[in-house]
Amino acid sequence: MKKVQPRTLPGFMELLPNEQIVFNDIKEKIQKSYERFGFLPLDTPIIEDAEVLLAKAGGETEKQIYRFNKGENDLALRFDLTVPLAKYVSEYYGELSFPFKRYQIGKVYRGEKAQAGRYREFYQCDVDIIGDGELSIIHDAEIPSIIYTTFKELGFEKFTIHINNRKILNGIFDEIGSTDKSTDILRIIDKIEKIGAEKVQEELTELGIAKNEIETIMNFIKISGTNTEKIETLRQLGIKSEIFNTGLNELEQVTKLIKVCGVPEKNFEIDLTIARGLDYYTGTVYETFLDDYKKLGSVCSGGRYENLAEYYTDKRLPGVGISIGLTRFFYQARKEGLIKSEKTSISKVLVLPMTDNLEKCMEIASKLRNAKINTEIYLEDKKIKSKFKYADKLNIPFAVVIGDDEIANDKVTLKNMTTGEQETLPIEEVINRILIEE
Repeated sequence: MKKVQPRTLPGFMELLPNEQIVFNDIKEKIQKSYERFGFLPLDTPIIEDAEVLLAKAGGETEKQIYRFNKGENDLALRFDLTVPLAKYVSEYYGELSFPFKRYQIGKVYRGEKAQAGRYREFYQCDVDIIGDGELSIIHDAEIPSIIYTTFKELGFEKFTIHINNRKILNGIFDEIGSTDKSTDILRIIDKIEKIGAEKVQEELTELGIAKNEIETIMNFIKISGTNTEKIETLRQLGIKSEIFNTGLNELEQVTKLIKVCGVPEKNFEIDLTIARGLDYYTGTVYETFLDDYKKLGSVCSGGRYENLAEYYTDKRLPGVGISIGLTRFFYQARKEGLIKSEKTSISKVLVLPMTDNLEKCMEIASKLRNAKINTEIYLEDKKIKSKFKYADKLNIPFAVVIGDDEIANDKVTLKNMTTGEQETLPIEEVINRILIEE
């Protein structure tokens, strides 16, 4: 029989067990952090009707979508979690309570060119708050609190949440008469961290922006100082645009409320270069960076949008949300040595039968599991040395040895695989010892 060479498609991540353990641990911490703020779980289908999924898509996004036919059905794989959320809220509007706070952690698919750190299949971890007709600005301040809690939970101390308001940017464009080019200008500004100020100016020139207008834009995004000083400098510009002043008032209010929500000022700052190129962001926008690892790029981003589901319903559904690209973050963080894949097993105990009485060994393993202790039982017919070697290789911290003598005395032998110490004890005492160690 001809053998097929086993291989994984480019752009799809597969991990060894020790890496998958760490990945799952990070995913679980993000989930618990989201749930701590009262967000409800949601899981939408990976495959959607293409007409539904592509309602808002266009340009590069549409080119990257995996689309296929099955029988008479025109289908597509979801490319983010926001469009499925819009469909979901529209479909179940009458059964939901607003503001609707949901989180979703799941895989999405984009047929872009695979390269290091860029995947075609990857996990996103999203939270969104959706309003019915309106949504209080205080939710824009709650989002940084969620980001702060999540990254603290992941073990990071030095990170900064950069915030801005797209209305301020749009107001600047209104003031200099470039409103018709605002989307393109925002996309260019949003790349300043990657390409630098000089290249940004070149691209603005190629877009047809006048030299004096480029100077105004560049002076604006270079405003520095504390959050309070930046707000004051923006006010002193004397810009009359209504949208500019609405955005400035929102930004000032949000920065004040972020502190009320418990985020230290050292962990957030106003950054006027943050534009978030996606067209649907209309107000507050966020980008989060690890201070000592800026080259990782933004590890969490998002913003406010005015009408989530305009392609599905006439109801106005404003919202605000963020997303962590977990697969890319995991790849980059592991590459930088921020993540250690040291655990090779999730078992706390390895039960080692040294008797033919497997029924008793199974009974002991069940007692450990009922005490919520992850327990594995070694059932291969090997010498004791090989069994201990297995526990060592997987870094299982405890071994429970059960022989005929132990069964006769209604006890087991507990071996600490780290220290090498061992004692023969009743199973109840073994359980207590292990739970104390946890």
